[in-house]
Amino acid sequence: MLEEDSLRLIVLDSSKDLGTKVNSCINRLRNDDKNYIVPIKEVRFSNGEGKVVLTESIRDKNVYIIADVGNHSCTYKLYGYENHKSPDDHFQDIKRVISAIKGHASSVNIVMPLLYESRQHRRKGRESLDCAVALQELEQLGVNSIITFDVHDPNVQNAIPCMPFENFYPTCTMLKDFGKNEQVDFDNLIVVSPDTGAMDRARYYADILKCDVGMFYKRRDLSVVIDGKNPIIAHEYLGKDVEGKDIIVVDDMIDSGGSMLEVVEELNKRKARKIYLFSTFTLFSKGLDKFNDYYNKGMFEKMYSTNLTYVIDEAKKAQWFHEVDCSTYLGAIIDTLDKHQSISPLMDGREKVFSKIHKYIPKS
Repeated sequence: MLEEDSLRLIVLDSSKDLGTKVNSCINRLRNDDKNYIVPIKEVRFSNGEGKVVLTESIRDKNVYIIADVGNHSCTYKLYGYENHKSPDDHFQDIKRVISAIKGHASSVNIVMPLLYESRQHRRKGRESLDCAVALQELEQLGVNSIITFDVHDPNVQNAIPCMPFENFYPTCTMLKDFGKNEQVDFDNLIVVSPDTGAMDRARYYADILKCDVGMFYKRRDLSVVIDGKNPIIAHEYLGKDVEGKDIIVVDDMIDSGGSMLEVVEELNKRKARKIYLFSTFTLFSKGLDKFNDYYNKGMFEKMYSTNLTYVIDEAKKAQWFHEVDCSTYLGAIIDTLDKHQSISPLMDGREKVFSKIHKYIPKS
């Protein structure tokens, strides 16, 4: 029989805001005011070494460790200098928590919305396979399950075939916000994938919105590598004519944003009417100047993204940026898993989303 007080959250500094909101969501779902978050201390020594200290027992509890490996705003002193935490630092902190609780907790579950090293999911030559190695390391440490969002390539879960790997999509939550805030010509809407890799994601959006789908093919110079990538020579478009249409461009992640803005340029050349950008994770590794410039020129309407990973304050304040709060969705996932209930309704709610979207986007 399931213990009613079995759930505990360990929220690392990288996910404090999200973790607090998830705790509140679970309170609403369970109609209580309990604080499920276990207090911890993340200690750093002056040479960069660290440890994690729990200040409360987690014996026989189902523990969910929430961490954002993309939060570069977290800092610590390293030989007197301020050092920003990298994804490697955050992943090491996750392992520190596991080592502190393993053997005491009933189960250890990792909530890593932005999967560590998810873009290094396959080999193209003599290179490391970081994501698979990291997943296997977590399995060897005794982790019971991994919860993540919109993985760059879901096939990476094949590295751990005997451990639950739950990959959720924030599509429902994002589209509900979109429907509330935007006036879209529903009869003339096209979802566009910026490349072949995002096509399944674009088709999923198009299926919910009951609209057409198109795709850009990135033709690259395979003889040159710049910043770890082959540079794009041209964007070739496949699909219905976009002239006069409202467009949603969908991708899992925006890093520097160069590729996404190149697609925006191409859509403007093809005389698209309104362009909206959707991305689960927005890193803005090279700043916002180009996004601000394109917005001021009227080249796109708005960008929708989530709070599942850290977003710089400058972006949150931008007129063109809309942050979608996914804490309620994540809270429902954790609550459902802790109660050992089926997560199928949370994995695919197309019809439910479709009915809600049509409340906000009237058909002309």
